[in-house]
Amino acid sequence: MTTQAKNNAVGWFEIPTANMDRAIAFYEAVFKVTLERNKIGDLEMAWFPWAEYGMGASGSLIHDPEHFKPSTHGVIVYFTAHSGDLANELSRVEAAGGKVIQPKTLITEEIGYFALIHDSEGNRIALHSRK
Repeated sequence: MTTQAKNNAVGWFEIPTANMDRAIAFYEAVFKVTLERNKIGDLEMAWFPWAEYGMGASGSLIHDPEHFKPSTHGVIVYFTAHSGDLANELSRVEAAGGKVIQPKTLITEEIGYFALIHDSEGNRIALHSRK
């Protein structure tokens, strides 16, 4: 077993949607990014921007009601607050149709801060920043 990784553990994530248009509007408003809508067979996706050789993982929204359902339980995806302070992204959550369920909270001085929210679809996700 190695103690030093060459790559991050997560390579991709998918966030279920009940309404793709509403979900795209929410994530674009909160994170100030443009999602790229795609259809792969019957599967509808909206991809988050990604940096080919950047750190971390990218992912997408996904709409496939038979196999994917929004949930407030289970895995939590932590979004990096690219503004540098998650309070900025957090301030846009409710206007975009989401709900803050845990405000900005210090983890440790070394790790930084996190907050928990429900997105417009009812998924529980987290925000993280160093300050």
